[in-house]
Amino acid sequence: MKGGPSHVDTFDPKPLLDRDHGKPLPFPLPKITFAKQGNLFKSPWKFHRHGESGLPVSELFPQIAQHVDDLCILRSVHGTNPAHGAASLRLHTGADQFVRPSMGSWITYGLGSENKNLPAFITICPTLAHGGVNNWGASFLPSHCQGTPIGNASIPASKAGFKHITNDRLSAAQQRQQLQLLSELNQNFNHSNNHNSILEDRLKSFELAYRMQTTMPEVQDLTGESRATRKLYGLDDPVTEDFGRQCLMARRFLERDVRFVQVTHSDSIAQWDQHGNLYQGHTKNAAEVDRPIAGFISDLKARGLLDETLVLWGGEFGRTPTAQGKDGRDHNPHGFTMWMAGGGVKGGFAYGATDDYGYYATENKMHIHDLHATILHLMGLDHERLTYRHAGRDFRLTDVYGKVAKEILS
Repeated sequence: MKGGPSHVDTFDPKPLLDRDHGKPLPFPLPKITFAKQGNLFKSPWKFHRHGESGLPVSELFPQIAQHVDDLCILRSVHGTNPAHGAASLRLHTGADQFVRPSMGSWITYGLGSENKNLPAFITICPTLAHGGVNNWGASFLPSHCQGTPIGNASIPASKAGFKHITNDRLSAAQQRQQLQLLSELNQNFNHSNNHNSILEDRLKSFELAYRMQTTMPEVQDLTGESRATRKLYGLDDPVTEDFGRQCLMARRFLERDVRFVQVTHSDSIAQWDQHGNLYQGHTKNAAEVDRPIAGFISDLKARGLLDETLVLWGGEFGRTPTAQGKDGRDHNPHGFTMWMAGGGVKGGFAYGATDDYGYYATENKMHIHDLHATILHLMGLDHERLTYRHAGRDFRLTDVYGKVAKEILS
């Protein structure tokens, strides 16, 4: 959810924020803030309890609320940087100052691919702002760990696809001969000049591109999906059609054993970035994603995929409980909410807490490094052992930090 959805308006209700609306924040602001902030600003939306767990969800998300017993709501996530670019890089790569491999690349490196005809890591309609390609890049990891983008946030999902997926000049047999010759020539070069992993990865990318010609068009063709499935994801409604298409494509990639799939809700530079007009902006954004996300969870469950798929929802940070201007909220990396579903986490469970107003994470604090450590653990990977030697030292997604939140494990 690019731009930073507000946790105190979505999954972290604060009764004292409602009570003290308009009063000054009763404790100090962070030393560094992104913009000038005013007094406390209550949520325009009501929260209601749902499911057997009785967890509260904002009325912004009536469809997702029906799946609250599948959600593990993480209310104490926090980072350090209040700027979109740095916070996005921190969320995706664990670092906000350097170019580092993304978590999708680390997981691909650690677990490999299960489908040799598709990339192991795909990102659908990613934003090109605030870190851009570095948010799905492999950096110094082998190039096959790189995320493969389909379209970008500036174009509709219906027009997102791979360019040059078919070859109008050469037949499949001719392409196979061409690749065989290329391989032989480069292997001879490789043997005579010692092993060259970059060259080897380039050859593998050519081979993958060749195989994708027969696989990718079928994956992206949604015409075979039933009317009921298309409706489930909201493809019958212009409000939900775009993000619904992304979520449906994600399910199709996942059921074909693509290891890591990312979808991005962002038709602007920072979609959820409501420094003003919070009510209008969050209402519009939630309406676009609520039904597709709920449909995605329903579909994974119906197909028996949710138990083996970890779903992660969130943005690069949350928003302040104080007002910016008349009716907006500023960036807040000091305490915000993300949620997980499936993949070995407890459903209908809330972990951690922010303070009484929702500014700072206070209970069972989960830094981004801890989030990454937990994600890797759920994937069967030890974040301290998943390392790669580069420039004379061993690197890992969590750097020298990270603690697995064992309390959320089912």
